[in-house]
Amino acid sequence: MTGTATVVGAGIGGLATAIGLRRAGWTVTVLERRTELERYGAAFGIHPTAQSALDRLGVGDALRDHAVPYRDAHIRTPDGTPIGRIPLERIERTAGRPELLISRPYLIDALLAALETFGDVPLKLGERVTGLDAPAAGADLLVGADGIRSAVRTARFGDRSGPRRIGTAAWIGIADFESPVHGETWGSGRFFGMTPVEPGRTNWYATAAGATTAEELRAAFAGWHDPVPRILDATDPATWIRYEMLHLHPALPTFVSTGAGPASAASSEPGSASPASSDAGHTPVALVGDAAHAMTPNLGQGACTAILDADALSRALAAAPPGPAGVGRALRAYDRERRRSARRTAFASRTLHRFMSTEHTRLRDAVVRRLPG
Repeated sequence: MTGTATVVGAGIGGLATAIGLRRAGWTVTVLERRTELERYGAAFGIHPTAQSALDRLGVGDALRDHAVPYRDAHIRTPDGTPIGRIPLERIERTAGRPELLISRPYLIDALLAALETFGDVPLKLGERVTGLDAPAAGADLLVGADGIRSAVRTARFGDRSGPRRIGTAAWIGIADFESPVHGETWGSGRFFGMTPVEPGRTNWYATAAGATTAEELRAAFAGWHDPVPRILDATDPATWIRYEMLHLHPALPTFVSTGAGPASAASSEPGSASPASSDAGHTPVALVGDAAHAMTPNLGQGACTAILDADALSRALAAAPPGPAGVGRALRAYDRERRRSARRTAFASRTLHRFMSTEHTRLRDAVVRRLPG
């Protein structure tokens, strides 16, 4: 089927969804609250399943042009002793292709370029949506891809589910030298990860309780094995990003709505999509990415799950019969395909965070040593 869709949010999930819907013959408009797209950040890991989804969206070649394979990564103790392997080789054997790493700006640019090739998908920046009437006006479908603080989710599904802190701040950056080793180092209540991102550079991420400045973070890892201190020394602190780790809690009982929700007419802020006369309560809504299942970054699956959401939603709508009943059937199919899987991934990521960050390191390290690589 085809129709008219408004996608709220122009991050990874929103752009991928817009591409998928347009490829399926839909008329698509993308609204983004920022006045320019976010190109900051470090590397995304792209699992082979998400790579296949990007191939179906026509973006796979652009991904591979800038991505690097991720192989031979270990889990280490702070003195550098390897205690386990990250199962990258097993993933590659199973899927027939390796995990890939790509810088966020490259992935955003690849998605933008794919969207621009259509020539008829408006991307409206500076559109701060605060209710559903304006974005839903004239649309057969409204897609909420507006992140963990999703206005679309709150308007249609209520505010029971929302951002929850886990009490940890994460740091990310890219060092201007190429690390000879990759993987993660787990200490007591802190950890440090390093991956390839492009030739001559190293992507890194870390948590350390109480560290609020670059000097404090460097001090927290000063005694750790090489090249951890060198990586921090080789990164300009002005480029470091520190953020509170959040997840969506409680998990949503559904990612879709085919009828009226708690929202009706709502106002928009200046410079935003203004309210219009439409029955927004009856416009079908689908959530993708962080709007549906924001998770901690420990498994590195946030971008992958957003891409898989976009692909699944686009395929379901392309295969559905025309008309409102077809949209409803497609949304239910999307929800069946993605909700349980995404919730499992989010739960596993939170669990891994607790396991990595524990202060009971002897027991944790003994468990890791017994795990298959």
